Amino acid sequence: MKAQNTANLPETQHAVQLVGADELVLNKSKEVFRPGRHQILCRVEAVGLCFSDLKLLKQFSSHARKGEIVSGIDPGILKEIPSYAPGDIPTVPGHEAVVRIASVGMGVESFKVGQRYLVETDYRWLPTASSNASFGYNFEGGLQEYVLMDERVITSPEGDLMLIPVSEGLSASAIALVEPWACVEDAYATKERRRLKRAGRMLVVAETELTEDVFGNLFERYGWPAQITWLSKFAVPSGLDIGITKAADISEISDASYDDVICLGSKASTIEVLFGKVAPQGLVNIVLCGGKFGRDVVTAVGRVHYGGIRIVGTTGTDPAESMEYIPETGEVRAGDKINVVGAGGPMGTMHVIRNICQDIEGISVFAGDIDEDRLATLSKVAELLAKKNNVRYKPYNSGKEQIGESFDYTVVMAPIPELVSASVKAAEKGGIINIFAGIPADVTATIDLDACIEKRLYFIGTSGSVLEDMKRVLAKVESGRLDTDVSVAAVCGLDGSDDGIRAVEKRQIAGKIMVYPACKGFGLTELTKLGEKMPEVAECLSDGVWNKKAEDALLKIYQKSQSGV
Repeated sequence: MKAQNTANLPETQHAVQLVGADELVLNKSKEVFRPGRHQILCRVEAVGLCFSDLKLLKQFSSHARKGEIVSGIDPGILKEIPSYAPGDIPTVPGHEAVVRIASVGMGVESFKVGQRYLVETDYRWLPTASSNASFGYNFEGGLQEYVLMDERVITSPEGDLMLIPVSEGLSASAIALVEPWACVEDAYATKERRRLKRAGRMLVVAETELTEDVFGNLFERYGWPAQITWLSKFAVPSGLDIGITKAADISEISDASYDDVICLGSKASTIEVLFGKVAPQGLVNIVLCGGKFGRDVVTAVGRVHYGGIRIVGTTGTDPAESMEYIPETGEVRAGDKINVVGAGGPMGTMHVIRNICQDIEGISVFAGDIDEDRLATLSKVAELLAKKNNVRYKPYNSGKEQIGESFDYTVVMAPIPELVSASVKAAEKGGIINIFAGIPADVTATIDLDACIEKRLYFIGTSGSVLEDMKRVLAKVESGRLDTDVSVAAVCGLDGSDDGIRAVEKRQIAGKIMVYPACKGFGLTELTKLGEKMPEVAECLSDGVWNKKAEDALLKIYQKSQSGV
């Protein structure tokens, strides 16, 4: 049985392909896949460039989301999907996308030709070794004219579809930019695990002798694991009615296998090894028992972001004490002094604006960046919003100024491990450090964990967004409460994508870059220079801001040129 509506589809298309680490090519003859029985072919209207595209460019097959899917779907299904591109297989980047259905397989019931959708990127029920499957990573993304998806991949176990219907009245750019705004929202809306993993696997490493009731309080208050692996020269406390397996040496313990890891002791070399034993979404509980590490500890900060691991600790002897300061969510709290490190970039701008406008009592927002021009661009918007919302706003040049402040909430926007270390030193007691930037999963930082535990600091990290975040932000856009197009700073066709990604890398453009695959031959153009190349498009801008009228004017030019008019 053939797919519907394939007669007018081209055989080949233009596509930006990542073929190796730092190897990006414009393929002008990439096959346009015909949809199989459970598949849909979408025409890409627009796609935003993201710093995460740069991370994929640099890491390629070692990126946490480029790995093979390890569970959640029949491997036979994956073999049927030509757009599944894990490991070393070339892929198409681009995950901030809006698409329109061009053709559907005969078995597809949920989608019809002509419908318009916002792409939800994350397939969190399809894990890779260190993260999860994702559109634009181990499945081809939007930097091409047509992209193939499979209903069996983009439908969650609960039946939710990862394509969100959108209206015709919005610009494609405004819709596509819902995705990065939703990622920002997810960083604060994330719900933290405040109990032991139900029926989970626990690893206990005890370097000190324990009292008989050391786990009684913990299990009574925070739940019971299904099993415990015990590594210690000391005896297992009595009264543990749980299956216990004893290990003679840490080399016997599998990596990334334990939902809860409890380390009782203060030997730095031990905890450095134990970070590798915690499973994705796992919790490391450090119980110092009155001791100190006495030096900075090599800490798995990359896995906080991509693996969702969390780290808590206590200077005392009761592991239950560590659990008490885990926050319910990643939300900013009343009275917080917030520091956005790397605030001048596109995503940093979103964090600053989001927190200024969140209507949380008594907060102040500090915005740090090394680029004066980017700070100035941010401040044009932020200062007005801060005044309107009665929020203290202070921009500063982090490369020149020593502001001498300490912070209740820090957002790290650059994937630089040293910034996490510095944030620990500048944190107030009870502070939250949100590692938003995608530090690679295998990258560590030397952290003053003694200070972390004494101050009761908490690291949060999220990657991507969930469907609810996307819908919540989309509702704001469709109602007119949020104009995501204010983020647009430059536009291009696929031909300008490489220059666009390099501009992201070099921090050359203080805003989002939108790519329109239909605009063949259109190079990267900043909005401030649009009047020189396309005055008929530039005159449609609203006080320099991109909008649907300008987008329509741009697309009309290329429709004419490609039809020979």
